[in-house]
Amino acid sequence: MTVADERRVPPAPRTEERPVTSAAPAPPTDQRPVTLSGRDAYRDELTRLAASDDTIVCLEADLGGKGHPFQAAHPGRFLNLGIAEGAMVDMAAGLAAGGHKPFVSTFAPFAALRAAESLKLTLGYLAAGVTVVAPYAGVSGAWFGTTHHCLEDLAILRSVPGVTIAAPYGDAEMRAVVREAVRSGRPHYIRTGRNAKYESLDLPDSGAEPPVVNWEFGASAADAVCLVSVGEEGTRLALAARRAVPGSAHAHLVYLDHEHLTEAAAELARHHSRFVVVEEHRGQGGIAEALALLLPACRVTSVSVDRSWPSQGGDHEEVMAALGLDLPAVLTAIEKAGASAPSGTHTD
Repeated sequence: MTVADERRVPPAPRTEERPVTSAAPAPPTDQRPVTLSGRDAYRDELTRLAASDDTIVCLEADLGGKGHPFQAAHPGRFLNLGIAEGAMVDMAAGLAAGGHKPFVSTFAPFAALRAAESLKLTLGYLAAGVTVVAPYAGVSGAWFGTTHHCLEDLAILRSVPGVTIAAPYGDAEMRAVVREAVRSGRPHYIRTGRNAKYESLDLPDSGAEPPVVNWEFGASAADAVCLVSVGEEGTRLALAARRAVPGSAHAHLVYLDHEHLTEAAAELARHHSRFVVVEEHRGQGGIAEALALLLPACRVTSVSVDRSWPSQGGDHEEVMAALGLDLPAVLTAIEKAGASAPSGTHTD
């Protein structure tokens, strides 16, 4: 997949959280902060951090494009490996062994699926301090078709012990996750979308790692349904659903590996017993399944994509809706969850 191929695709659709604006400057009264898409926030933050840490190296699989900020600022530490994702991860393992902090980036389907064996050995078996940043997760590459969709990556990466998995929502969360990856030196897989821009939920401390559970809104009633949002589109839909159902709660998860989810489940169970998990991923191997196992006394309902394959083109939201992931589906799940009592391990 080349940059030229990407440019033939129509621009990303308008989103509820951050609508696309015209080229004209915003009026002086518009005080909204300027945000970047997840993948652009990653590039910008890594470039900034590399200015004071010469062990940071950036590797791309023919996706850097013209004007990549890291390449412009640190050309000697930027490597474009071409369409050779497995080899790129293997090289990153060697760089990590030599004392570097390699960050590699390619589309999610090529990282999690095409380079799966290299990820297993590098991030898992060797526990190398390599961070994989995977844009185009879910069906954010909608117009490209099924070859460029990735609805299985969380299931694959969560099965590899020792990997920290994150799906930030918005500019601030992405930057915080990248900073933590640099600081910790642990293997990371960071999932993000294509070009959509979102304003992150408030972080308790803007300079710290995101919390295990970020409570965007906690309902006072313990029997209220709690939305659990995962990733960019899951969070966008959960925010819209909570506005439509003001009595519900909303807990946002950034980190999705087993260790973090175990901590998150304990905190969630202290406040609620009915959960609706919204994620742009297949239900099989997704976060709802994981939470259901960790919350056996609670009711966990999954709102995710179905088991079909998209057969027609469309923008991001259209492809999600065709797969059963849209606001009506979330609202229906909330209604059903609110009408029933918890009865042991349960997923829908």
